[in-house]
Amino acid sequence: MIARHLINRILLTAAAIAAAVTPVAAQPRLDYDVSLSATASSGRFAPSLLTALNQGKNPMKNSLLLDASLIKPLDLGRRFSWSAGVELLTGYDHDADYRYYDSDGWTSRSWRPGAFRVQQLYGELKYRSVYLYVGMMNEYSRIVDSELSSGDLIHSANARAIPGVGAGFLDFQNIPFTRGWVQIEGRIMYGKMADNDFVERQFNHYNEHIALSTYYVYRRCYFRTNPSQPLSVTVGMQTAGFFGGRTYWYGGGKLQREQNRGFRFKDVCKMFFPLTGNGDEFIEGSSLGSWDFKARWCVNADNEVSAYFEWPWEDGSGIGRRNGWDGLWGLEYRRSGSHLVNRAVVEYIDFRNQSGPLHFAVGDHPGTTIGSDVNGGDNYFNNNTYNSYANYGMSIGTPFLVSPLYNLDGYPAYIFNRARGFHAAVAGDLGDKVGYTVKLSYQKGYASGRLPFAHARENFSFMAGADYDASSIVRGLGLGCKVGLDSGRLRGDSFGATIAIRYSGSLTKPSKK
Repeated sequence: MIARHLINRILLTAAAIAAAVTPVAAQPRLDYDVSLSATASSGRFAPSLLTALNQGKNPMKNSLLLDASLIKPLDLGRRFSWSAGVELLTGYDHDADYRYYDSDGWTSRSWRPGAFRVQQLYGELKYRSVYLYVGMMNEYSRIVDSELSSGDLIHSANARAIPGVGAGFLDFQNIPFTRGWVQIEGRIMYGKMADNDFVERQFNHYNEHIALSTYYVYRRCYFRTNPSQPLSVTVGMQTAGFFGGRTYWYGGGKLQREQNRGFRFKDVCKMFFPLTGNGDEFIEGSSLGSWDFKARWCVNADNEVSAYFEWPWEDGSGIGRRNGWDGLWGLEYRRSGSHLVNRAVVEYIDFRNQSGPLHFAVGDHPGTTIGSDVNGGDNYFNNNTYNSYANYGMSIGTPFLVSPLYNLDGYPAYIFNRARGFHAAVAGDLGDKVGYTVKLSYQKGYASGRLPFAHARENFSFMAGADYDASSIVRGLGLGCKVGLDSGRLRGDSFGATIAIRYSGSLTKPSKK
């Protein structure tokens, strides 16, 4: 009832704003989308490529979900514009049993996503090329293909949106006095994690630590050369991290210590530029990011080829590029129009170096005779104080690594973050009404640099999907089907399929004469 009341108030407010700022003759648009999907699989979870880059919607073994959204998009033709959106998800998800330790010893308890979830709920204002939003809103990568890629390393569409406040440029904007030869794009967002329930229920309460009620920050800044030229280059950095909240450390099934950091405005400022220490020679909060590069070459009016990379860094030691070949390296092909092959991606992913396996901070060892730090053991996406880089167990960055959600032993971190592999995908049209997508990935995981496994584990994943445009039967109707599999000891064997029916369109307010 509270959620329904809140949604009604938002829609009524949006309508009032529209009446105030929209000229009488304008026709504001409302886009709607309703889909019903069913997933069934044989493994402990659905095959990874069925659920990757899907805003964390259906990773469980079986699911039946109704997804409905109503969005008023921005009017980019106006100097001032606003938008608002709501996306709701309801239905059934199979549960997962996680190991748990209490006073009676080892047992298990189940967790499943809520039967009713708010996927998006936001309001957005635009003035010229700058926007400001409040709420939960999906975001997509500026470097990689958000559908075909293995996923942006730092901020992909793999997990649910994090509620917060954000601002930035709508797209790349010309930098003054460069005559259009250099453009800039950027975004900053502060949010509050809302996954305490999952974190507490998935954690085994035996070893490691969990952090609750933490805050999140994400920033990026890209520069791009003139995109109207045959060759255009994009370069920049993105960075993210957690701060605030409270952390509980466990050992042998007992609470060893806890730390309550709460929320302080000065922490917000320190996390904007994570350069100021917190008194023990470490950077404030948890910080990770990537150096990004993309070169796009327009072969002709219809074909373009891109080469790109994202170089990861964790807590600063990798910023100076001391982590070897670690990163995402890719080639992308695009062709305009309808063809057998419209888009294709080939990628190599490597996370094995991590600035070396050793990390030694003099500040951690009072009285030591060692006089300098050893800045290695980056342990990508994991942190000694904060939770691993995930939301509701799903990686906020690349889904290529096995997310904490899949750790049925209740371990709350990335176990196999030292890994490498390949990814390829292709999409196109089989006719006027049918489109297809095929993806495959291979990965070899060595566990982590600090806790390696004696024998590496491998995984092969595959997905093939097709979409049918049934608008000739019913306007706005679409049908889809996907099959996928995981094979290997890294993710476990699983075969599954998803079928979906979708109805979408646009509502336009009639003009007043």
